[in-house]
Amino acid sequence: MRKLLLGIASLSLMAGAPAAAQQSAFKAGPMWTAARIAVEDGQMQNYMDYLNKTWAESQAFAKSQGWLLDYYVLQSVNPRDGEPNIVLLTRYPDMPTAAEAERRNVLMNQHMSLDDHSAAAASGVRNAMRHLMGSVLYREMVKR
Repeated sequence: MRKLLLGIASLSLMAGAPAAAQQSAFKAGPMWTAARIAVEDGQMQNYMDYLNKTWAESQAFAKSQGWLLDYYVLQSVNPRDGEPNIVLLTRYPDMPTAAEAERRNVLMNQHMSLDDHSAAAASGVRNAMRHLMGSVLYREMVKR
């Protein structure tokens, strides 16, 4: 019986070896969002002022809390029809749970002196400056 158990154990070790040898060269890393923005004609400087003052302030606060790793404002040099002229990149360590996202939203609103209603109203005001074209979520793949 002991020989049978040793034989089974050695077979299971050999069966696991190919899986370990075939491990991916990459592992899952941080998450990125790319918010695609079409700024309305004549509104670029107004929108850039908003990004510099309000958006960057909220991002800096989130970064200080460890909620995000970094953030960037990219401007398309030669956007084609249907493409955004501004892309807002944000890099996160990982995505929070729904409960954690709600907790962070409360803290962010407190920091920015907003509530859900005033934050939604401010977003509506920005509609005169820009059109949200959607966002994309990416997972960074990091070499092992």
